Amino acid sequence: MTVIERSIRVDWRLRVFFTEDVFAPANPLLREVLAETAPRRVLVVLEDSLAQAQPDLEDAVTAYFRGHAGNIHLTRPPLFAPGGERAKNSQTIVNDLLSQLHRHHIDRHSYLVAIGGGALLDVAGFAAATAHRGVRLVRIPTTTLSQADSGVGVKNGLNAFGQKNFMGTFTPPFAVINDFKLLATLAPRERRAGFVEAIKVACIRDAAFFDEIEAAADRLVAFEPAAIRRIIHRCAELHLDHIATGGDPFEYGSARPLDFGHWAAHKLEMLSRFRVSHGEAVAIGIAMDVLYSRNLGWLDARSADRILNLLEQLGFTLFATELLNDVMCDHFHILEGLEEFRLHLGGQLTVTLLRGLGHGEETHEMRPDLILSAIQELRARAVKNEPPDSY
Repeated sequence: MTVIERSIRVDWRLRVFFTEDVFAPANPLLREVLAETAPRRVLVVLEDSLAQAQPDLEDAVTAYFRGHAGNIHLTRPPLFAPGGERAKNSQTIVNDLLSQLHRHHIDRHSYLVAIGGGALLDVAGFAAATAHRGVRLVRIPTTTLSQADSGVGVKNGLNAFGQKNFMGTFTPPFAVINDFKLLATLAPRERRAGFVEAIKVACIRDAAFFDEIEAAADRLVAFEPAAIRRIIHRCAELHLDHIATGGDPFEYGSARPLDFGHWAAHKLEMLSRFRVSHGEAVAIGIAMDVLYSRNLGWLDARSADRILNLLEQLGFTLFATELLNDVMCDHFHILEGLEEFRLHLGGQLTVTLLRGLGHGEETHEMRPDLILSAIQELRARAVKNEPPDSY
């Protein structure tokens, strides 16, 4: 036999900009990002719940493009699309977006601008990655979780066949613009969701950052803007550092270090039919793996207590009844998350645990008895923390 082989190198530039009031007429950032050479065609998709919470936003978007019409051309008024997991559970929204990209002649040198939370960004990213084999996507995340984590990554995913993110692509966005003003109308549950991703990356990458989050906990609970901005900025920075320097940005291997706590979280979301949100599920998943690391002798008890206490201080509940859903008395559905996690990557099961605060380490084996022990401890902790009048 004969073979022809070449190494192909592709360089990507991943940029995350931070600004206030991105659609203010005097703010040049979006125009400068989009108009490398003018004019550029742009299709905007806007999460409907955000448009309802900020009723002036649609007009602000339209006015911005009108004011910069010599550089960027808005092909039609902003599209509206649902957010949340229901957006990822159906291919209808993706198909609608693809239809609009086709109808308005959005080509590989045009832009899809997606304004919304992580789920809508996933859906829009999938559509952008598959139209013409890739049109330029600009993400404008509007939740703390997406500004700190999902919106600044290179993944797009849809749920299918009962599995989280079964379908998807690895396609870096052309740019990400984090506008802190867009967080103003978030409900408390949504505001705190991003905190857990900051704790996650601090636990496995940066003990000093964990100390910083811990010191700022009261200000974060009060949603003090400066504290939230700092947490988002550092969390996004650590995520980009990993993507750029971790050696496996498209996950060709069998490890997902930044998914600490996620093997259980993804399964819990599905088991609860998304009653438990992604941020809440990640908090529980982190708590499980923290206790597992401690019970394995890898993590000291004081560090484990600090992590669990901080999660609770920031408003997270560390137990959900779905953790105990069982087929038979000795088989709990949550354990199926391990095999689904392995299959999602292929090859050997690889789960990140903690060797110390700020030090993640991979393991290829998870003992069901230690997992169930961690769940029972979280259950007992939840009962202990229940207010007396709840009984």
